[in-house]
Amino acid sequence: MLADKVVVIAGVGPGLGQALAVRAAHHGADVVLAARTESYLTEVAGKVTAAGRRALVMPADLTDDDASAALAEAALAEFGRVDGLVNNAFAMPPMRSLGKVGLDDLRSSFEVNVLAALRLTRLLTPALVESGGAVVMVNSAVLRHSRRPFGPYKLAKAGLLAVAQNLASELGPRGVRVNSVAPGWIWADSLRLWFDYQAAQREVPPQQIYDEIAATVDLRRLPEPDEVADAALFLLSGLARGITGQCLDVNCGEFHH
Repeated sequence: MLADKVVVIAGVGPGLGQALAVRAAHHGADVVLAARTESYLTEVAGKVTAAGRRALVMPADLTDDDASAALAEAALAEFGRVDGLVNNAFAMPPMRSLGKVGLDDLRSSFEVNVLAALRLTRLLTPALVESGGAVVMVNSAVLRHSRRPFGPYKLAKAGLLAVAQNLASELGPRGVRVNSVAPGWIWADSLRLWFDYQAAQREVPPQQIYDEIAATVDLRRLPEPDEVADAALFLLSGLARGITGQCLDVNCGEFHH
């Protein structure tokens, strides 16, 4: 899907971030890897090169103007172009009701979950216009419900959706597409640990926690990182050349939208 393209993955961590990078390489792209932790980026870069593609490691605080600008400059210096950007940087918002959460905590959440994506997209817009490229924002199934205490989480992700939709309208006339993916549960290490904790609290096997949640999902299982990554990378690719301003749910049927 991405033969000889250059894709920037902003927010490379365990689970989805790694899957985005490695699957991009398997789909034919060279990859720019950005996150705070250089040692982890180097590990993922090894998996990209093992798939036969080039990788550029860029440790960066994506909430910092200078660090983000340096990332954009380095990507263009190394590869001469950028065809795709996936904004996956994320910090868990405080899990408190909107009536009680600290406003400073909300501001911090917006810095990582919303403004970092807007900042980097703006920095890479000239390159994306030149290549006729595309952007994908990693959103969340929290858009589809209003359960307590997810208010701060939904607030941040609703802001990110607004960024994506408005950028689609602003950049569309210049040939750049902007879309979102909204995964629900992602069956990766962090979720396994959470299920293990829940199981210990209830004194039941972890598989029981999984089975109870999977029973509420149409496909009776939870999405894995590669499945979410492939959906995001499809939206970057020419196969989605007629799609912009959309949010694709990747949740094995947990919610319908």
